Amino acid sequence: MTETKPYFPTLEALDAYLEEMANRPCEAPELSELDHGLQCAAVLKAMKPDDVELQVAGLLHDVAHGLCHIRDHAEFGADALRGLMNDRVNALVALHVAAKRYMVTTQPDYRQCLSPTSVRSFEAQGGDMTAEEVARFAEDPHRDDALLLREADDAAKVLGKVVPGLETWRDALRACARAA
Repeated sequence: MTETKPYFPTLEALDAYLEEMANRPCEAPELSELDHGLQCAAVLKAMKPDDVELQVAGLLHDVAHGLCHIRDHAEFGADALRGLMNDRVNALVALHVAAKRYMVTTQPDYRQCLSPTSVRSFEAQGGDMTAEEVARFAEDPHRDDALLLREADDAAKVLGKVVPGLETWRDALRACARAA
């Protein structure tokens, strides 16, 4: 089997793509995918100010929107970042959909907090977890941070919210990049 090349081979390629995300609408009306990622990173910075990797995962969690089907975007995004970002950032990007599925499955009231678009994507992404999936997610070493990322994802859909721009995250992106 041949290993595929990552979609973002350099920080410059990722940066250019993030800039393009400013023109791509997200599920929240009148917000771009970049706005959503920046808000998510800012929410995580407020939650865990010293956890730059978690914040960068928040910025990048939906990087694959527009590159693949919504059901596959978490895994596709982590794979696209493979080789560029460190293992923890990639793991958190990969787990953010599983975190939503886990929360809906284990917290019955959480489903009511989801937007109609998020409910539709939840169903497309596999819906409720099986008992085996719940147990596997519960044992994941990144579980707690993936759940925080999901909480931030939900909170990062506020029209007009002012947060630091992409330029403020470039050093953090470099810090989370794999050593050359």
